[in-house]
Amino acid sequence: MTPTRLAAGDVNAVGRMLGVLADEWTLLIVQQSLLGATRYAEFAARLPISHSVLSRRLAAMATDDLLKRVRYKDNPPRFEYAATERAQSLWPVLTSIWHWERTWVPDHPEPLPAIRHTVCGAACSPALTCRTCRQRVTTGDLTAHWGPSGSWARSIPEVATRRRSHRDRADGASDLFPHTMSILGNRWAFAIMVAAFVGTTRFSEFAGQLGAPPGSLADRLQILVSNGVLDGDYRLTPKGDAVLPIIVTALDWAQRWFVAVEGPAVNVTHIGCGAAFVAMLTCDRCNVTLRGNDIERGLALDALEC
Repeated sequence: MTPTRLAAGDVNAVGRMLGVLADEWTLLIVQQSLLGATRYAEFAARLPISHSVLSRRLAAMATDDLLKRVRYKDNPPRFEYAATERAQSLWPVLTSIWHWERTWVPDHPEPLPAIRHTVCGAACSPALTCRTCRQRVTTGDLTAHWGPSGSWARSIPEVATRRRSHRDRADGASDLFPHTMSILGNRWAFAIMVAAFVGTTRFSEFAGQLGAPPGSLADRLQILVSNGVLDGDYRLTPKGDAVLPIIVTALDWAQRWFVAVEGPAVNVTHIGCGAAFVAMLTCDRCNVTLRGNDIERGLALDALEC
């Protein structure tokens, strides 16, 4: 599949990523697609989603090249929705989200299953690793700077963030990724997290760097504090530090599939080896590179290749 080419001055890869992924239903539909669902009835049976919302999301995801709409019946017309390469390559993001929510968000109605690595047979945690030197990395091991197409102004999605509400649900089920969506589901929250990862801590610094309206900034900071991602001094907590794999795998996905003519939106460097950082997930038990089709239980991406 060919990446989407972005014109000079257009919304950059970060903005396009937030416009596509900042919606929990989209992530859940991708997840079920990777688990083998292709038909409307299968998605409706597996997800607590209203029919009107499911119809709109499937149409939007076909437009965003996450799903390929294929007619399988003429009278009446019926369609299947197959995961595209673009959707399949989201498995590191979904795996990172699943592991973070399972580890750091205890108030799920039902505990999220562990991830099992079929190569070594162990329940594992995905370890964020530098693809160049194969060293595991944490927040202090990376630096990030705007690239040629980067700025907060160009990182704002073209369309308003889709909101998941109680009316969207068919049976009132609780959100599956509640704390993740407090970050990915709002452009200012995502921007705050990126700024926090590069050392920003003061309200005035966040305001100066992001250009966010003071009211919106204060609201998002409070939500991140209440969710335990930032402390009262707006510093990353251990829970906040653990968001890093979600941020960088989402960024890698964005810059793979949305290519600006000027160059990348964000340049990330691994301090340890000095190379441009490309995220890779490895098994924390056997150190083997994780592949989508070697993961079971939580995401069970049995038919997916890395």
